[in-house]
Amino acid sequence: MKPLLFAFISIASLCANVNSTAAEEAGKIKPNMIVILCDDLGYGDLECYGHPHIRTPHLNKLAKEGIRFTNFYSAASVCSPARVGLLTGRSPNRAGVYDFIPGGREIYMRSSEVTVAQLLKKQGYATCMSGKWHCNGKFNSSQQPQPDAAGFDHWFGTQNNASPSHEDPKNFVRNGKAVGELKGFSCQLVVDEALGWLKDQQASNVEQPFFMYVAFHEPHEPIASPKTLVDHYRSLASTENEARYFANVANMDKAVGRLMSALKELKVDSNTLVVFTSDNGPETLKRYRRAKNSYGRATPLRGMKLWTTDAGFRVAGIMRWPEQIKAGQEVDHTVSSLDFLPTFCELAGAKPPTGLELDGVSFLPALENKAPVRTKPLLWVFYNALNERRIAMRDGDWKVLARISIDKATNVTSENEAEVKAAVLSDFQIFKITEDVGEANDLSSSMPAKAGELKQRLLDNYKELLEGSHIWNAK
Repeated sequence: MKPLLFAFISIASLCANVNSTAAEEAGKIKPNMIVILCDDLGYGDLECYGHPHIRTPHLNKLAKEGIRFTNFYSAASVCSPARVGLLTGRSPNRAGVYDFIPGGREIYMRSSEVTVAQLLKKQGYATCMSGKWHCNGKFNSSQQPQPDAAGFDHWFGTQNNASPSHEDPKNFVRNGKAVGELKGFSCQLVVDEALGWLKDQQASNVEQPFFMYVAFHEPHEPIASPKTLVDHYRSLASTENEARYFANVANMDKAVGRLMSALKELKVDSNTLVVFTSDNGPETLKRYRRAKNSYGRATPLRGMKLWTTDAGFRVAGIMRWPEQIKAGQEVDHTVSSLDFLPTFCELAGAKPPTGLELDGVSFLPALENKAPVRTKPLLWVFYNALNERRIAMRDGDWKVLARISIDKATNVTSENEAEVKAAVLSDFQIFKITEDVGEANDLSSSMPAKAGELKQRLLDNYKELLEGSHIWNAK
């Protein structure tokens, strides 16, 4: 084990919070950090995750030079709560973001939430967000907090999708000012902005560490892809729309390649932790009118986006950090996007506020193929899930699903608060997920003692999360 990483892991195992000694040690290295987030990318959509047709050479290289995770989870199985969970290290229910946020709605990540960008900024980091935001309903409005309130020095993004499509979008905003129609494809424009900011930042203060949140719109609808790539995939696809989807993922891969090449050119790649992942699983083909190009696949998982089976939120996870990560690893230990905030804080010497209830833990042990130390399981409470069992838990080798006795809900307000809090969980299923990745063999009847243990663990953690969830005032 590398001595510096061993020091971090030892400190994490000795105390729950980052103490002053850890802060001093972390302060000596201040690694740069980049999170690259895709939108609706399926677990099986990359070549290095088994896709038979889509070629992703740049992400293959990223995995070869670092770690490919097989049990990497998003904070939610739909976009807005997944992003809020990633930024805060907390279940999005605690922030009151339970589902996708339509434009104009009075739902948003409140200014009282503490984000990883805010904490890193306090440690001297320069911070940039480029791409899809989707943490509020009223984007670029003084009525709700915007990316700068979440700790980003520079931001360039959209509320939700690139519009009218990924090609030549018209709805980007830069630091509060609409930029009008842009020429090119969204993922390339997002990387252009991030790299333009980074080059300026490095020119002005090469010693200052940086944090970049690069949030692609791809491969979410409405899809548009370069003609040359569509032409390439036409013979491999079953339909023209599928060829567009394949090309969309391939174009995103090219954007990642450009970003990684620039890091090397700027001579900052060796001490930069790059994390690549997705906000949730793949969209279901034709679930809604515009989902005509949604050919993402979650193979070998069960379900899709908006489900609480693993296909909803088990996603691709790749990390690269030449100074600290041994190349060529495949890691099966469970890691979550909820772990970003506590891990990045540990590396930067930051300390989350006392009393802040985090649901993630440091993932540093996983960089040495050791299990992160979790005091609580991963829990997903999605009141509007498409499948029958809308509560899910991952606890070590086990996955648990449960029904809840209320109608579907997109939000929890003072109007339905009593009903939600009185709801009963039932019909529990348990799966040995490490052996049954497709969640096909419910063991609750054959292993009643284990089922009882896991049921109680889910009930206890659900109760704690419900008590800590934000309830909006009905208007």
